[in-house]
Amino acid sequence: MQPFAGRAAVAGIGMTALSRRSGRTELELAAEACRAACADAGIGAHEVDAVLSYHMNDSAPVVQVARALGIERLGWHNDIAGGGTQAASILGDAAMLIHAGLARNILIYRALNGRSGTRMNTVSTGPQERYTYGLAGPIPLFALAATRYLHDTGLTAEHLHAVVAQSRENAKANPRALRREPLELGDYLARPYVCTPLRTVDCCQETDGACALLVSGVLDGPRVQAVVRGGGPGCSSMDRAPDVTAIFSAYVAPMLWEASGMRPGQVDVALPYDAYSWLVPRQLEDFGLVERGDLGAYLLERRHAWVNPHGGLLSEGYVHGLNNVAQAVRELRAGREVALVTGFGGSYGSAALLVR
Repeated sequence: MQPFAGRAAVAGIGMTALSRRSGRTELELAAEACRAACADAGIGAHEVDAVLSYHMNDSAPVVQVARALGIERLGWHNDIAGGGTQAASILGDAAMLIHAGLARNILIYRALNGRSGTRMNTVSTGPQERYTYGLAGPIPLFALAATRYLHDTGLTAEHLHAVVAQSRENAKANPRALRREPLELGDYLARPYVCTPLRTVDCCQETDGACALLVSGVLDGPRVQAVVRGGGPGCSSMDRAPDVTAIFSAYVAPMLWEASGMRPGQVDVALPYDAYSWLVPRQLEDFGLVERGDLGAYLLERRHAWVNPHGGLLSEGYVHGLNNVAQAVRELRAGREVALVTGFGGSYGSAALLVR
């Protein structure tokens, strides 16, 4: 087991309303979510001694957020460069600070105006060599990998629809969710492609909002049991990859089970980073939750209803994965025993296990 296993608890969670136009600054959004997380944990912001966040030059710096919260003596603090890969591993950063005795109460937040401000899917990202193949942004990149994955597994548009439709069904009872309406197969097939085989509804939302966690070494709550981070040559480096479908989970899943001493069968709620619909079956397979040969029937029979029970990034909203972590805490508070959360960035990413 990792030295910090069980030492840190997620004692508080906070979120703003999710929208497509907040009309507010990232600083205002971050401060609201952080205050809510502190209140949920039953402490004042002045009791926070460390602040962590991750961003892609689209958020408010931690020192500004600390000042807005009235934290006069700020200890360890860090703005971590990166997006979805950090959603799970930032829990490890917090747990290591607590284990090292460098902090007692740590605020983690992600705030962005992802629809009305900087929109990731309209910006060319990544190494220059991708442009040779027309991969001028994340959707074309991961659509290419999706094409190969569907070919290798025999999954079809009907299976992708099952992922998205179940996401909508799960979100139906979630008042935070931006997409709660049913999605029948015919309606799904009528939606336009962004880049084949991914239709508009196969892609996560662009959302304005913020989410925060209060991680503590002295308060109670669901415990951080294991966290891993890593990756390899896959869909983020297609020019060198033996398998372009190999997302982060192909590399970090074995690391997670080794680090935790736990088994896939112990997970009773999974919150995978569902930026694109095909990532759900790929992660179910990689983490040993479903065998590849069983994926088709598993999806069509909607046996994946326990996955992202709030609707995930496809239906609740997109706060760069931190909202999935917040849902893991809600699920554990409600009686679940073991939650798996992940952070995706192509063939690099992270995963964590939280326990009640």
